[in-house]
Amino acid sequence: MFEYFPGNYVWSFAVIGAINSDSQIDEIDRACRPLLEVAKAGSDAGTGDFLRVWTDLTDSLVVKAEEAEKAGHLLTAGGIYSRAANYLSTAERMLSASDPDRASVYRRVLELAQKGFDLRDHTITRVAIPFEDTTLPAYFSAAPATADGPAPVVVLLNGLDSTKEHQYGSGFWSELADRGISCLMLDQPGSGEALRLQGLTARRESETWASWVVDWLEARGDVDPARMGVVGWSLGGYYSPRVAAFEKRFSLCVAWGANHNWGAVQRRRLQREGEHPVPHYWDHVKWVWGYDDLDEFIEFADTIHLDGVVEKITVPFLIVHGENDRQIPLEYAHRSYDQAVNAASRQLRIFTREEGGAEHIGLDDLPKVSSYVADWVSDSFGSTSSQPTV
Repeated sequence: MFEYFPGNYVWSFAVIGAINSDSQIDEIDRACRPLLEVAKAGSDAGTGDFLRVWTDLTDSLVVKAEEAEKAGHLLTAGGIYSRAANYLSTAERMLSASDPDRASVYRRVLELAQKGFDLRDHTITRVAIPFEDTTLPAYFSAAPATADGPAPVVVLLNGLDSTKEHQYGSGFWSELADRGISCLMLDQPGSGEALRLQGLTARRESETWASWVVDWLEARGDVDPARMGVVGWSLGGYYSPRVAAFEKRFSLCVAWGANHNWGAVQRRRLQREGEHPVPHYWDHVKWVWGYDDLDEFIEFADTIHLDGVVEKITVPFLIVHGENDRQIPLEYAHRSYDQAVNAASRQLRIFTREEGGAEHIGLDDLPKVSSYVADWVSDSFGSTSSQPTV
């Protein structure tokens, strides 16, 4: 992986994520150069400086976007707003859970992202999915309309620290749209807007909220209920297999990063084994899961695993993992594959160092991994008969 900040995996991981999303490398380089010395102090120190330089970059782009908008160059303006949202969400992701500015920074990310949709990506709509006594925020990417009837759809689940804005920036929804597949980019409990602005913490039993999502999709006239898939990256690689195991209305499943035993990973991190995805890591995980005491959280985390769960998957199942994943051990990809004995089909794809895509969720070559997953989803849906149109 290209490490912009040598020796600081967490900051470098954030930068490579931005580079492989909706970005311009020169803009990122000019923003990050002043941080090269600061980054040597470690991942937790200097997150205020990290926010400052990325905010300055965002501010400069907003000025350019406003100028383009006034000139009537709406597509150009929309692209710049989207890029600004991506940069600011990169910085917001690094803040401490207790940072008093985190909510306001995230609200600005939402505003910039919406301007991008309004001016350029008109196929993206903001939706609110009924869930218990509240809603789950999401973006819906509608596949191009065809004469073949309702389109298949993929529900994309977040990891521990990503948001639906990161999902949008990844371009995975566009890969799916090019293949005639819609995409629901979801902020499930414990992630994104659901956590930051609504206080919805994560749930071990991911099928509880996923069933509400399926109900909502089935009620849409543009979705084929026979071709609904669930894809989860990072911690979503725990959520998605569990969803597919217990919510039988999904017709395929992808674990994009085989998070087979997330609790064991937390034990390893206590022993300083493996890398953290974000600064202020333990504050972050307690925030996500709604715990105040670390010891109590670790005891609970021991129950977050897929042993006895993966065996219940009966649909096509793809496991994608990086050979050099420094967050989730490669052994868990093999464990998920070995236990998925009842899947209609199962496939394990390990991206190597030589080919790229070998880091966590393939972030070092995200487009390569993204297109591979999209191809597999398309092929799998192709073998699933669609519902006749009425």
